[in-house]
Amino acid sequence: MKKCNAVFEGGGVRGIGHVGAVCRMEQAGWQFADLAGSSAGAIVAALLAAGYSGRELRKELETLDYMRFKGKDLPDYFGMLGKSVSLLMSLGVYHTDYLEDWIDELLNRKGIRRFGDVKGSGRRLKITASDLTDRRLLVLPDDLGDFAEAPDDFCIAPAVRMSVSIPIFFEPVRWKDRQGREHLIVDGGLLSNYPVWLLDDGERMPSCPTFGFKFVDGETSCRGCQADVNFPDYLKAIVSTCLDAMDNSHLLEGDYERTIRIPATVETKEGRRRISAVDFDINREDSRVLFDNGWSAAERFLKNWNFDKWKRKYR
Repeated sequence: MKKCNAVFEGGGVRGIGHVGAVCRMEQAGWQFADLAGSSAGAIVAALLAAGYSGRELRKELETLDYMRFKGKDLPDYFGMLGKSVSLLMSLGVYHTDYLEDWIDELLNRKGIRRFGDVKGSGRRLKITASDLTDRRLLVLPDDLGDFAEAPDDFCIAPAVRMSVSIPIFFEPVRWKDRQGREHLIVDGGLLSNYPVWLLDDGERMPSCPTFGFKFVDGETSCRGCQADVNFPDYLKAIVSTCLDAMDNSHLLEGDYERTIRIPATVETKEGRRRISAVDFDINREDSRVLFDNGWSAAERFLKNWNFDKWKRKYR
């Protein structure tokens, strides 16, 4: 088996595309060592670190009803008024209780709950979140000491919850530091949606490659890329644009060459349509297309990848 590290970009409901790429990598004989991710990428990274295979992840994500992540709350019973009240009172339209419970259940099936459990298996797992209070990127479990938490004892599911708490859509996680000061923690993608550097240790010659998994739009013009005129879709477009654009403008050449670029678009009778990170009503067919996109992207990448050549050029 060939070993590699992997960093997964945030992608919301498009995470099934990551799984398609993972399945193709595993078929080609690659075994994942250290793992990291932001937002939806944190979900994939955490479950792989717990011992799930790509095939197992596909089964879980293809049958997942993303609408359940929204839960049942004021927005469901009072429509736009409920959403407005929830946003004003809780700083987010929906909560993420169901998502945390779902992740915790999946991890428990593999006997994994805490970061220390992953460490005990010989792997590293790193998850990003954004601290709005201190305006900085958090890397978990590395930064847990600032919150009087023992890194090895901290549960993975709440860390994933922090990383996927998309601003406006989901309530921020409220977390107190050593001094008792409350911090608002949201989606890691807000500050770094593609932290491909996260597992780099400054080694001159790394023993195994670190691959990044990232979503791309393909051609610049596609149906569904423009915001609709109604206010909810306008907010949706703002959030999606912020998450998608982050890290794109300053991706180094060496990072670009170790990135598996997964198209986030699907072909329809009306033309190419882009799947947004917050398209919670994504259907089964679109999920299948995203999986296939990931598989094909990994296949194209592996045909040209040469670790020795990459090291000579960038190390």
